[in-house]
Amino acid sequence: MHINTIIEPDIAWQEEALCAQTGAEFFFPEPGSSVREAKRICGMCEMRPACLEYALNNDERFGVWGGLSEKERLSLRRLQE
Repeated sequence: MHINTIIEPDIAWQEEALCAQTGAEFFFPEPGSSVREAKRICGMCEMRPACLEYALNNDERFGVWGGLSEKERLSLRRLQE
């Protein structure tokens, strides 16, 4: 008997992340809007490394994750290749 199981990513860090207490509008701003406030909040968050790892592993393409914008994560991915 073969049972398919889906392994959920470890997202327990999200409950402790400062963004969960702040609001998505900072982290998913309108195109061309500043991400300065999101980065400031990320800079104070102890979950930032886990958040960035999650974003990179799951190819998150929108918003600020782990203190990096979409373009910064793309540049980081290219450096890692």
